Amino acid sequence: MTAPTIQPLATFDDFLKLDIRIGTIVAAEPFPEARKPAFKLTIDFGKALGKKRSSAQLTRHYTPETLIGRQVIAVVNFPPRQIGPFMSEVLTLGVPDANGEVVLLEPEHGVPDGGRLY
Repeated sequence: MTAPTIQPLATFDDFLKLDIRIGTIVAAEPFPEARKPAFKLTIDFGKALGKKRSSAQLTRHYTPETLIGRQVIAVVNFPPRQIGPFMSEVLTLGVPDANGEVVLLEPEHGVPDGGRLY
């Protein structure tokens, strides 16, 4: 695997434009219509944001059953993105393992849904 390129410098104000929150996966199902193997997720971000949907390429390390109840970190203020017949509302965050497969970013301890990254 090649090393990722470093992105141009960003300002702290650039960072503040991103709304990155914690949520709990309440539903996960296969997404056979996706070009690459993926799941359709429903993530509960608490009272302020409610439930949002996300398409995520997590099929190597996770099953729908192991995703339910897991807290994840997502960008919640990108515009919705149409992925095949599915509208993805948030970007669930992960990092690549040694083979380039997605590993979710998760809090070490349970935290209230909707909490913002800072």
